[in-house]
Amino acid sequence: MALQFPNRSRSFDDVKHTVRFHGYDGMFEVRFIVEAAVLMKMPDRGFVEADCLDAFDRLRPTIEDVAAKAYKRNRRSSFTLTVDDFT
Repeated sequence: MALQFPNRSRSFDDVKHTVRFHGYDGMFEVRFIVEAAVLMKMPDRGFVEADCLDAFDRLRPTIEDVAAKAYKRNRRSSFTLTVDDFT
């Protein structure tokens, strides 16, 4: 079964400056973390939760595509997506 993202929820971690979301491979949950630096083009102004979540929502199709590719390469239960994953 292919990785799917039926749950649209996501959450911001203010300490780690990341957004967490989940995918599912059948009944198995796969946790993903995407660094705020992926989402924000101006990191010098700080990572504000609302801005990061808005950017995540706008970029969701791309983020899910990158997450699915990472999962296909190496089927693990958790991933951290960085700027390098999007280049």
